[in-house]
Amino acid sequence: MTTRKKTPAKKRTSTAKADRQHSGPMLDGPDRAASRAMLYAVGFHKEDFRKNVVGIASTWSMVTPCNMHIDKLAQESAKGVDAAGGKSIIFGTITISDGISMGSEGMKYSLVSREVIADSIETVAGCEGMDGIVAIGGCDKNMPGCLMAMARLNRPSVFVYGGTILPGCHEGKDVDIVSVFEAVGQHSAGTIDDQELEAVTACAIPGAGSCGGMYTANTMASAIEALGMSLPNSSAQAAVSPEKMMDCFDAGAAVLELIRRDIRPRDIMTRKAFENAITVVTALGGSTNAVLHLVAMAQAAGVKLGIDDFTKIGKKVPVLADLKPSGKYVMQRLVEIGGTLPLMKMLLAKGLLHGDCMTVTGRTLAENLAKVKPYPKGQDVIRSFNNPIKKDSHLVILRGNLAPEGAVAKISGKEGLHFEGVARVFDSEEAGMKAILAGKIKKGDVIVIRLEGPKGGPGMREMLGPTSAVMGRGLGKDVALITDGRFSGGSHGFVIGHITPEAYVGGPLAIVQNGDRIVIDAEKREIMLKVSDREIKARLKAWKQPKPRYTKGVLAKYAKLVSSASDGAVTDSDL
Repeated sequence: MTTRKKTPAKKRTSTAKADRQHSGPMLDGPDRAASRAMLYAVGFHKEDFRKNVVGIASTWSMVTPCNMHIDKLAQESAKGVDAAGGKSIIFGTITISDGISMGSEGMKYSLVSREVIADSIETVAGCEGMDGIVAIGGCDKNMPGCLMAMARLNRPSVFVYGGTILPGCHEGKDVDIVSVFEAVGQHSAGTIDDQELEAVTACAIPGAGSCGGMYTANTMASAIEALGMSLPNSSAQAAVSPEKMMDCFDAGAAVLELIRRDIRPRDIMTRKAFENAITVVTALGGSTNAVLHLVAMAQAAGVKLGIDDFTKIGKKVPVLADLKPSGKYVMQRLVEIGGTLPLMKMLLAKGLLHGDCMTVTGRTLAENLAKVKPYPKGQDVIRSFNNPIKKDSHLVILRGNLAPEGAVAKISGKEGLHFEGVARVFDSEEAGMKAILAGKIKKGDVIVIRLEGPKGGPGMREMLGPTSAVMGRGLGKDVALITDGRFSGGSHGFVIGHITPEAYVGGPLAIVQNGDRIVIDAEKREIMLKVSDREIKARLKAWKQPKPRYTKGVLAKYAKLVSSASDGAVTDSDL
């Protein structure tokens, strides 16, 4: 890992030796002949040893449609590096599929994969003496994982988003993976039959690209662009498009310019840049996972950022995007009207963005936006400030005797701002899902799914199955769901996750009993268990920690190392 005292980029001077700060010591001189010999075998020529070496971190995999095209994108970035006078090396890291593993034991590996991705990119780039990085991610955990590695290494870097999927079409309407999860709930309620369920299933995912609403992938891509770590509009391009191929090529060239000017991730990933990212996520109505991931990315960059910063910024930033899951449009409709850049220009004009933040273009955010044209007249994907979807943020940080260290709610306004109901307690996602599908959840219930936190799960699974089943059964406004686990970006309804401390470590969620009354108040930002303090203390005193679910392997290691969700659920914070 590279650590260095941060100085303003404009004050640095660049020399050929400084440009090859990492590849030079690895490859230059008679004593490094063996290193050069190894690289001749993978395609280096003599002249390449005088060039900057740029690693292209590819998350290509046939595990998921989100990443199935990224091998071609990585090759295009490599071409961009080589054409700009560098020498590219493509290497791989992992990806997993939330959409496939959702609701299963396998989903426990999802958040873990973010840490593995960050560790693996840091490991390869650090070991092989790479001077810069282009990282290409296409699914939820790829993106924060790539950024965490970039921040740790602090070598000139550009992130490229793999791009959004085109929507499927069913009976003349756009459909996506969340449509399938909600169809499962409709099927269990008897409102659609086997044939209709299969029809939606077969057409929802028409090809390559990330899930098509303002779910976690599109949320994080937009956040990273607002952060300044992607080229303009990288977050709002179709996965399979000439624009995305050009984005990849240009990213390769951009890294060489960043190396020349000695502009590094920590020069870009500043406190003000993270505030910009939160602002854009809010305006877009983005995923609750943005809270977890941005806090983790900031921690890697050495920037102080906490969950309460989302409250501070959210009070003055409206939700302007009418995008799924709470809205009606898929991401491709935003792409078609100009993407995220006109929105950022609107926010900048209102004084809601810091325009002086440096970006990977080598220019400031304000400079990048100077010539951006407004959205076309008549579009209603992005609302005006005079007609917002919601006047303030949909991401609401709650506290109270059930979440003394915080919880994250996604309140679009459509589900209301207040809920009081009776606890129905389940010690796993599977148990809760089974009860929902069996029709055992009634109006006025608060579904409590616990022991699904970072340590307790372990892995902090997303609850897209249960939330979609609730919506599919028509109970979206009639029940609430709370958990120490997470929610997919596709989840909507009255849902509260990231409850901390989590149940496994003895948080108050651990002692909730069937029949307890729970009050959720989004206006007061409270989540309260209506039980006396004396009773809560007595229950906590009698509580015993359950045995760990895993004692060997990656999940066991993760459970031992991982921090609280309110601190980003990272595995290196206390090392």
